[in-house]
Amino acid sequence: MELTDKPTNIRQGEELDLKVVEAFLKDNIPGLSGGILVEQFPSGYSNLTYLIRVGDKELVLRRPPFGRKAKTAHDMGREYRILKALNPVFPYCPKPLVYTEDASVMGCPFYVMERIKGIILRRSLPVGLEFTPDQMRSLCECLLDVHYELHSVDYKAIGLEGFGKPVGYVRRQVEGWSERYRAARTPDAPTFERVMQWLHDKMPLDFSKPAIIHNDFKFDNVVLDPDDPLKIVGVLDWEMATLGDPLMDLGSSLGYWVQSDDPPNFQAIGMQPTNLPGAFTREELVKRYAEKAGIRIDNFEFYLCFGLFRLAVIVQQIYYRFYHGQTKDERFKALVVVSHILEEQATRTIEQSDL
Repeated sequence: MELTDKPTNIRQGEELDLKVVEAFLKDNIPGLSGGILVEQFPSGYSNLTYLIRVGDKELVLRRPPFGRKAKTAHDMGREYRILKALNPVFPYCPKPLVYTEDASVMGCPFYVMERIKGIILRRSLPVGLEFTPDQMRSLCECLLDVHYELHSVDYKAIGLEGFGKPVGYVRRQVEGWSERYRAARTPDAPTFERVMQWLHDKMPLDFSKPAIIHNDFKFDNVVLDPDDPLKIVGVLDWEMATLGDPLMDLGSSLGYWVQSDDPPNFQAIGMQPTNLPGAFTREELVKRYAEKAGIRIDNFEFYLCFGLFRLAVIVQQIYYRFYHGQTKDERFKALVVVSHILEEQATRTIEQSDL
């Protein structure tokens, strides 16, 4: 049974000029021959991802979305550079093939990489795939371990020392995401003012050992081996990667993590199968990370609250485009409801915190 992630027809308004793209690819990637076929991966709410078949070769093209974009988001060049540096030492990265800023091809920067074919988990498991509680627990361990493996890469040794500014990272994130939320807020969205003030008042010092951080590390951005679904073979969507505080990265990941004892409204917006029997709780993931890193994490409510807030900003930025008619993607229509639910969950986190 086919369990791998499947592309579909391209959404209206997001088509590519096939003749121009085909000419560019064949001029810049050796060994391509034959006709071109382009489809689109339908999931994801940020950069657009296309499957391109040229003869018997399968490639993946990534480009920014159409419409208004946050000033620092959707930087295709950054995504390409980190893949190029990381792939030799962190083989879960797809191998990048070509990047261009030539606007004559499709009007924006974009890059092309090799496809990692495998299983991607979303809200529900693919038909035909099941995990026992023990297997689900093992998969959660693997997810956490790969995340920690990324944080353990010596970024100076692979030439990424200038890829970010670790000093002052926590403060810049709290202040920057607060500014972005206020800029993207629509009249029907929550204020988040209490959450933003709490994050500002409670922010800790930067973690003593900065790392390469993915900033969107979650189940639907990893690829599982089709022959062994408990094994991760790929990590995707590197557009927000930088150097910074690894605990902030873990918090951002756990902002997506819905567990079986969460309130029904928060479980309803979950987009990963993290509440299946046997799945780790957020507390168990934090404990395993602390054990692997040899540290104590006593203030994780801050990082979790930040992760929930940061997710709300991303959701609101996407909803802003829909609200103002800059995208016709009907998936975005209900995202304002998600913003309200995330505010409720962040407030609960604050109220349960000892900070």
